[in-house]
Parts: sequence; C-alpha cells; structure tokens
Amino acid sequence: MRAKFSQELLSSPDGAEMTSIMRACVHCGFCNATCPTYQLQGDELDGPRGRIYLIKSMLEDSAIGESTQTHLDRCLTCRACETTCPSGVRYSRLLELARPLVEAKVGRGAWQKLQRRLIRWIIPHPQRFAILMRIARMFQAFYPRVLRELVPSAPVAVSEPQTEPHSRQMVLLDGCVQRSAAPSINAAARDIFNALGIQLLSYPQAGCCGAVSYHLGEVAEAQAYARINIDAWAPALEDNIEAVVTTATGCAMMLKEYGDLLADDPLYAERASRISEIIVDPCEVIDPDALGDVYQAKSGQRIAFHAPCTMQHGMGVADKAEDCLRAVGFELTAVPDGHLCCGSAGSYSLLQPELANQLLDKKVAALEIGSPETIATANIGCLMHLQRRAGPAVLHWLELVRPHRVGPGR
Repeated sequence: MRAKFSQELLSSPDGAEMTSIMRACVHCGFCNATCPTYQLQGDELDGPRGRIYLIKSMLEDSAIGESTQTHLDRCLTCRACETTCPSGVRYSRLLELARPLVEAKVGRGAWQKLQRRLIRWIIPHPQRFAILMRIARMFQAFYPRVLRELVPSAPVAVSEPQTEPHSRQMVLLDGCVQRSAAPSINAAARDIFNALGIQLLSYPQAGCCGAVSYHLGEVAEAQAYARINIDAWAPALEDNIEAVVTTATGCAMMLKEYGDLLADDPLYAERASRISEIIVDPCEVIDPDALGDVYQAKSGQRIAFHAPCTMQHGMGVADKAEDCLRAVGFELTAVPDGHLCCGSAGSYSLLQPELANQLLDKKVAALEIGSPETIATANIGCLMHLQRRAGPAVLHWLELVRPHRVGPGR
C-alpha cells in the first residue's frame, strides 16, 4: 500500500511499525470475505481493508472525525482477516497501535467515556464484578430481555482441588471475570493437570491480564497490569518455570503480546518477552492419549465446539482442544462458518450490542444445527455470551474432560 508519511512518523518506533504493517497490504480484499462486520454491514469501511485506509489517512495528517472512530470501534479484533491474508498483514497489531491515536485526535462524548471507565473499573476486578452480579440478580426479573440475559447465573460453588506436588510445575493465571463467574473452570484445569502429573501454581498477587484496558486504547493502564503480573510471577521466572497456563484464550493472546507491550521498558522488557514465549493454552500441554487414559465420557454424547477467535485465528490451536474432546469419547458435531466470531470480543458485546447480538444469533444457530447435548468453548467471554441465547448448556471444554467430575459424562 503506497503512502506519504512524514519523516517524524517514520522515525518513531510505533510509526515505523505501523507503516511497515500497512505497506505489506496489497489491498486484495480477501480479508473482507471473512470479516464478520463487513458481512453484516456491507460497507468497505467496516472491513479490514477499509479500516487500514482510514488509519493511513490519519497518519498522513488527513482530517478525521467520529466516523473514523466509529468504523474502528466496530472491529471485533477477531483476527479472521489475518488467517485469510496472503500477505501476512498484522492487522490487529496495527489497530491496537492506531486506537490511542484516534482517541487523542477525536475524543469521546461524556456517555462513551463513562461506559468505558465503568468497564475498566469493574471487569478486571473479581470482587467488584461479583458484587455487581449479585445486585443485578436481585432485580433481574424486572429487566427487559436485552438486559436480563446479560446477567449470568450464579456460579456453582466449587472446592479447591487437592493437588499433589509434581516435578513438572506451571503457573496458572487465575483471571478476573472467570474467577467470579465460573470458578469451576480453573478447578477443572487443576484436576486434569494433577491427574497428568503437572502441578499448577497460583500467585495471588497476579490479576487481570490487561486485555480490557488494552483493547479500549488505555495502553498505560494495560502496561501497569502487565507489570503487576510479571512481578507476581518473578519467583517462577527465576526458577525457569516451564510455562504459564491460562484457561481463557483471550487472556492468552494478551499475555503473548507482553513482549511488544513492554518492549521499551528496560526493567520489564526481558521478562515480558519471556512470558510471551511460555504462554500456553491447556490443549497445548495435555496429551489427548494420556487424557483418555484417566477419563472416558459416556459414549455417544454430542458436543458442538465453539473455537474462540483468539484460539483459532490468534493461537491456531483449536484442533488440539477438539482432539482432547474426541480422545475421551465425545462426538463433535459440524459447525457451519466456525471461523466467524460469536460477537463477544471482550467488551465489544457491551459497547456494540446491536452487531454483537446479530453475530450471537448467527453463531447459536450454527452451533445448534447438529442438535448437540452441550456446547463447549475455551474462553470465558464467549462462554458467557453464548449462554445468553443457547439452548444447550455452555461449558468450558476442560469441564467436560475433567477426571472424577460429577455430572454428565460420568
């Protein structure tokens, strides 16, 4: 893509990276074929190629306004375009670098600022989120449907699994929303890893991965969360821990970006890069054959697997989770257009509810087409979003393959 950028921009680290990404784009348009918002809107500016042009215009000092901001806001950052792109354009990285610049140039109205501030104040903090959900459930019956379905069911209380010391040890990110909304997911991970001879270590000082702030353009805030986690995991890093595990693929992708996020921080850059290198999803660690030896599901159970965008387009490991489900005896149903986003996308479902709900309805219809008994996924955001309208129960896939689990499959 040809562009006329100032020397000042080209000489800055972020500017040089952005221009390099844009120049890799040959504007072929393949990205639009797999872009969920382009398919819904039919607008070139609501597809990756159009958004790249908008960012290019901004960097060439063209006047930009709320329209540019709106089209960038509508992007799910699902990375489906990156899977499709023949030129390897790092579109999601470009967008994350551009968003703070757009915020600075355009600004926000009072209501939008309040929305974003509340999201950043509540979601990354488990106790605040849990209190809000308890209050919301008290009055849930009086809400209109669109608000009522946003309130998740109260989580089932789980006891902390009794894990044994093992020679293989890994760090587990406990998470923020997941810790309050679905504590059974991390409990399942501990049981599974323990049965396979791996001890998952927790560090209470660690908290939110920073994704909520980062995707809302609050880079400094995201960096602060990253530093807290790096400091919390310092003892494990000093011991050359084998891996850092997270059961939420959205968090995994954020952690993989710590190296870029703190690349200019002399105190944290090396450790941030190390974390980016050792982040894994459970399916990258679990041997399906070994899992099949410790647990077998009731034969004939049909499961529809929703691979989060972060898992299939970001990490490219969706097939590994599916292998684990098949290894213990589940039958996986076909899911049409499985590459398309469900509409959750972090805080997207709260800030872009109309588009998010359209994508949700399409995704639920695709998942239910094979009449599954259960829908499985790998990210807490997708799980809570799908639970709003799905008929079958929606669970994390780890909950379905958990050894000694009480309930369906035992």
